Amino acid sequence: MSLEVHCPRCGKKVPWNETQRWRPFCSERCRLIDLGQWANEEHRVAGDDLPPAGDTPH
Repeated sequence: MSLEVHCPRCGKKVPWNETQRWRPFCSERCRLIDLGQWANEEHRVAGDDLPPAGDTPH
């Protein structure tokens, strides 16, 4: 039995193996949509906010 994951974009089941070119995504389309969401800052990695530019600690 092979491992299956769900595409993070559309939820379609994707086999997790070397033949799946776009894993964990089901297709290039889903991969590019996700990449665009990161580029538009619709997704973020949790963390502290950065200080405004020019405010350097002494």
